[in-house]
Amino acid sequence: MSTLSSEAPAGNAFTRHLIEALRRHPKRIVFTEGEDLRVLEAAARLVKEEAIAPILLGDRERIRALAADNGIKLTFINIIDPPKSSDFQLFCQRVDNMARYRDMQVGDAAEIVARPHYFGALMTQYGQADGLVGGNKALPAALFRALINTIKPLPSVPKIFGAMVLVGDHLKHLGGSGVLFMADCGLIPQPSVDQLAAIAVETGKVARHFLGRTAKVALLSHSTKGSAVTDEARKMIAATAIAQEVVRKEYLELEIEGELQADVALDPAAAEVKLPDSPFRQTADVLVFPNLDAGHISLKLLQHVAGAQGYGQLILGLARPAAQVPRTATVETIFGTAAAVGVEAIKSHQLFPDGEV
Repeated sequence: MSTLSSEAPAGNAFTRHLIEALRRHPKRIVFTEGEDLRVLEAAARLVKEEAIAPILLGDRERIRALAADNGIKLTFINIIDPPKSSDFQLFCQRVDNMARYRDMQVGDAAEIVARPHYFGALMTQYGQADGLVGGNKALPAALFRALINTIKPLPSVPKIFGAMVLVGDHLKHLGGSGVLFMADCGLIPQPSVDQLAAIAVETGKVARHFLGRTAKVALLSHSTKGSAVTDEARKMIAATAIAQEVVRKEYLELEIEGELQADVALDPAAAEVKLPDSPFRQTADVLVFPNLDAGHISLKLLQHVAGAQGYGQLILGLARPAAQVPRTATVETIFGTAAAVGVEAIKSHQLFPDGEV
């Protein structure tokens, strides 16, 4: 990369903050579906901002032709065709070793490694990329399988999950700083009490890292502080208690509250009416949903009806940063998601400088 420019990065306040951090600590992000004009445009923009060194997986000639046809420069953009890579046989050996160690039935190693999602995940696991973005041309399950089977899980998280980042300056009460984190919106259909507690704590940590201040986490329900006595509400109460105990023991800069209705979590005026004696008054930065249906439906409504800008789905609970973007992703979505993964990689390198969890 060239000498850092003083030109301010484009985009909203959230992405500008990410780009400024990455200009000081640029990262290598692998895009598993590189034969996509949206990915090429996002990659070129990331290079222009001097924030990320993109790695695009796919057929080299097709990607070059797509770039040429659309006037996109490939300077500082690395293109790798997995079956033709010098690391292909090494990755095949590692998949064989993983299959024997985990007693997995993965089939032919060469066929597995040739798949871009697996190749990108192997690059990320073994330090040849700092993070991964995929899903722009594939079903989410294909990417999730590759990540789960390839990248080490964090021992402190019972099950990997997805956290979405939404930004919308035009929306009222969308997070305390105009940025809202939502989890789980992509992976666990019916999370257990322990899983909900872990989702609250881990998403809170991510929000704390991005926002640079104490993050406020709300565990959502149809009930607020016992207004409805149901098994579902009691589940969120129990998860809140576990998460609060983790925060206390680990001295985390998080404020966790539940069970709360969505209006109480997001609108201070509603909180004042429904919880007049509670100190929890500020808009939550993180919403934790009781199940996947609630989280995913809320996400799509905020994006497609309210017009919130979504950035990825950060896959949390893995030892390496990764994110899934939808097939409907815009260039802005891919750009901001890659920046978010890059900033997560900065934190990962600080916590695990030797690459081991």
